[in-house]
Amino acid sequence: MNKRELKPKEIVKELDRHIIGQSEAKRAIAIAIRNRWRRQRVKGLMREEILPNNLILIGPTGVGKTEIARRIARLVNAPFMKVEASKYTEVGYVGRDVEAMVRDLMNISVNMVKARRQIEVAERARERGEERLLDLLLPGENKEKQKESRDKLRKLLRKGALKDRFVNVPVYVQSFPLIEIFGPMGMEEINTDIQDMMSSIAPKKHKTKRIKVNEAKEILAQEEAQKLVDMEEVISEAKENMENSGIIFIDELDKIVGADGRGGPDVSRAGVQRDLLPIVEGCNVTTKYGMVRTDHILFIAAGAFTSSKPSDLIPELQGRFPIRVELARLKKEDFKRILTEPENALIKQYIALFKTEKVDMSFDEMAIDAIAEYAAKVNETTDDIGARRLHTIMFALMEDWLYKVPKRGIKKVHIEENDVRERLKDIVKNVDIARYIL
Repeated sequence: MNKRELKPKEIVKELDRHIIGQSEAKRAIAIAIRNRWRRQRVKGLMREEILPNNLILIGPTGVGKTEIARRIARLVNAPFMKVEASKYTEVGYVGRDVEAMVRDLMNISVNMVKARRQIEVAERARERGEERLLDLLLPGENKEKQKESRDKLRKLLRKGALKDRFVNVPVYVQSFPLIEIFGPMGMEEINTDIQDMMSSIAPKKHKTKRIKVNEAKEILAQEEAQKLVDMEEVISEAKENMENSGIIFIDELDKIVGADGRGGPDVSRAGVQRDLLPIVEGCNVTTKYGMVRTDHILFIAAGAFTSSKPSDLIPELQGRFPIRVELARLKKEDFKRILTEPENALIKQYIALFKTEKVDMSFDEMAIDAIAEYAAKVNETTDDIGARRLHTIMFALMEDWLYKVPKRGIKKVHIEENDVRERLKDIVKNVDIARYIL
């Protein structure tokens, strides 16, 4: 089945493989993604009128907000961009222009399509690159007379018999100096556009580089792949993908909510909201690939909202995020599942790391229970950083073993409950030490 055609239940099931709990958020995301698929199949003018189900994910750090958005984008193979709202400020203040997120998303979309197209033409590119390499190894204009020699040389090349031989390969370089624009944040887009413009109009010159045959084979194949890919088609497809399937994840939305109507930084915060509004509502943004529309990009915002709430946003922006989901704080049972169940679970990661040293690592059931217990306890007594606490706990537990291995005689490592409690009890007991170490 095409990943773009996954049903809501199937989307949730896929997310369950990587993210523990948060079923309400997963359901809301799954419905939003499926609605985009449904919209694509609506006929007539109604299709343009159907707006995306933008969401606000509310919850403390480390509960899975970013991971849900990132996994869903990977699942449906959609262009995905993560930004932090606090990096943007309104015009007149030092900060990035909010339209930069749309330009970045378009760049990502182009790179995705280009990479896929290059894979599609990879076989032809290798063949053409091979012919160019044979021309360099066996120079001469009359290829018919050289046919027998070329065939022999081709066989040797494919066998790898020529891999250590050197060959002179022409490498193209720009003939104009690098231009760097220094200024406030947000000027990098102008700098990039100038570089692209100059590279397209300035004449190219080439120099000869002496490299090994294997390296030359890869370079020539890449050059041929770029020649075989029609960039106009790439840009056209990338634009369609970005406009209809693109996802922008705006983190730290609560950081641009002003506490009151006074001056100072709150002016800039409200300004960012006003600047975000047309992007989320739907407008045209100029990129180096042409004008793109943001009407049907899916926006997923997230924030802890500990000292503010979504209703503190300006009313117009609130209306563009109709779906709000609160993610639950993680408990001991959640930590235990996070350690063992997902495909990329932390326990599995450490087992894989030790396997590279030819050491078999295993964890006792009670040891995992103790790790989860300490993670929950530290989150309660210090700042709650969610599942990220497991990384600090696990490193504090495994530090000695990570330092000792590899060591003669150590082939197996089995972690028991006593090992966990002996290593972590003093750190967890002392809150001041825990703040620094965990």
